[in-house]
Amino acid sequence: MARFDPEILPPQALAQINAGGRIGLLGGSFNPAHEAHRHISLIALRRLKLDAVLWVVSPQNPLKSNLDSAPLAARVERARAIAIDPRIYVTSLEQTFGTHYTIDTIEALQRSFTKAHFVWLMGSDNLGQFHRWRRWKAIAKRVPIAVIARPDFTTAALASPAARFLQSARLDPAIAQELAYRAPPAWVFLEERLDPASSTAIRSRGMWP
Repeated sequence: MARFDPEILPPQALAQINAGGRIGLLGGSFNPAHEAHRHISLIALRRLKLDAVLWVVSPQNPLKSNLDSAPLAARVERARAIAIDPRIYVTSLEQTFGTHYTIDTIEALQRSFTKAHFVWLMGSDNLGQFHRWRRWKAIAKRVPIAVIARPDFTTAALASPAARFLQSARLDPAIAQELAYRAPPAWVFLEERLDPASSTAIRSRGMWP
């Protein structure tokens, strides 16, 4: 059974993971975390019937500059203040694993927690650039993916190279609760009320850090 510092991964989350729970993974720089991150997580918890969602706060997003990035500790603290829901756990697992890319983090998690059913979560803005991620096809073969609609990104996301490549693996949202148990590649696009919050907008208004 994998063990982690309680500050990195709380005992409650560890118990759910080690018990083979359905665990959503929402990764990113969270610079800063905002209500849309929670909104995406709550939709995933409900629609996918997840037991928990882990926010995987990256020490540094490889696709973004570190010049305007707040320290990891500050981003984790802010994320915990935003998460609120007891089923959402904020972690700095990438720092623990020493990973920088999503594929490496997923592989490390799957090695550490062989019973868990992980689902990668992303907003539709990220689906639009998913084909730029390192070994993105390997990610799709490793874990099921749930994409939650974000304002102004639905059309572009569903026309993106990744969405077109994975079209045959797309599930009907009516059976989204089965996603965690589906063999990848498998993904679902979930459309609900949209939350317009964004980290970029918060930073541009001088509200962070």
